[in-house]
Amino acid sequence: MATFSLSANHTPPSLLNAQSPKANLPQTLNFIPKFSQSQFYGLKLLHASSLSKPSVSSSSTKSSIFAKVSKGSVPPSFTLKDQAGRNVTLSKFKGKPIVVYFYPADDTPGCTKQACSFRDSYEKFKKAGAEVVGISGDNPSSHKVFAEKYKLPFTLLSDEGNTVRKEWGVPADLFGALPGRQTYVLDKKGVVQLIYNNQFQPEKHIDETLKLLQSL
Repeated sequence: MATFSLSANHTPPSLLNAQSPKANLPQTLNFIPKFSQSQFYGLKLLHASSLSKPSVSSSSTKSSIFAKVSKGSVPPSFTLKDQAGRNVTLSKFKGKPIVVYFYPADDTPGCTKQACSFRDSYEKFKKAGAEVVGISGDNPSSHKVFAEKYKLPFTLLSDEGNTVRKEWGVPADLFGALPGRQTYVLDKKGVVQLIYNNQFQPEKHIDETLKLLQSL
């Protein structure tokens, strides 16, 4: 009767499968950055799920990097509600320089520091004949609380749905998870003379805008 032996080097496939350990799937997200402890934290609530699957499409990547509004251009106009619920149109400020700064959210560390720096230098802006306008996606009620809490003397506008932010092409950070912090200085004719972006040093926005305004 024919016989055969099974070498250790020729284990049947069924046994190989049984012995193979389950593949360890890579973890999509090993940690969540502690934004709340940073100066540039701009989101009131950030879920891990919003970071685990960043968009990598060419169109979204392009729009998050390249601003549509450039130096020397006239940005799209807008009409938004201020902290008192009144409609404010960009053309209202024509005839004087205006500083329009987009920030992530009310009452977060970096945004509070930036707003208070604008507040502390507000007299310098007035001396330069300029107005200051802050824009975020928060609603007018949130803006009102924020302005009253820190005694902000300038206008805060509510861009719910981030329509104006998108039209102006304000870059986002962290794969689009964090709304960008960008400042524009428009001259008396409404032409952009400066675009400044710095998520990590909110106070620098004030320094850079004042330098330009004082040179106009």
